[in-house]
Amino acid sequence: MSKGTTSYRIKDEQALYYLTFSTVEWIDVFTRKRYKDIVVDSLAYCQKEKGLELYSWVLMSNHMHMVVKASEGNKLSAIIRDFKKFTAQQIIKAIQEEPESRRDWLLAEMLKAGESNSKKQTYQLWRNDNHPIELSNNEVINQKTDYIHNNPVLEGIVVKAEDYLYSSARDFVGEEGLLEVEKF
Repeated sequence: MSKGTTSYRIKDEQALYYLTFSTVEWIDVFTRKRYKDIVVDSLAYCQKEKGLELYSWVLMSNHMHMVVKASEGNKLSAIIRDFKKFTAQQIIKAIQEEPESRRDWLLAEMLKAGESNSKKQTYQLWRNDNHPIELSNNEVINQKTDYIHNNPVLEGIVVKAEDYLYSSARDFVGEEGLLEVEKF
């Protein structure tokens, strides 16, 4: 690692983290409801079965942000590893089997990324990094949550953050979102 470079890794498995997951080559995979629902369903499973505590989240066309932690006795890095592996497998399978006008291009990009990966995967959906940032005070937690919720507004997708379905913003204004979120 070069001088001045931050080491992004989960050091405290029980701490609260801000995470960013991006698709390889920033390809816009999450433009179809089916692919977004795979991510949402997988997050719900991780909450119920793996001890993921979700505080805020947003899924954009080529990346997602979350504020999360693992419940007592669980390892955040293991939850994230399993989540990314499962969602990649399911989304790639959906691209291969369901009608998809961009199938050849999407699979070619993921194949190229998989072949250049040191793990020599066939296809790779997610970039290897998660850019975990440990959150230790309310000011930073609020800043990251505001950033998460305003992503769709800044991209011009919605005018008000709570109008974006694939986000926890509506939970923060008293409406029900797609996933249960923990309160700070």
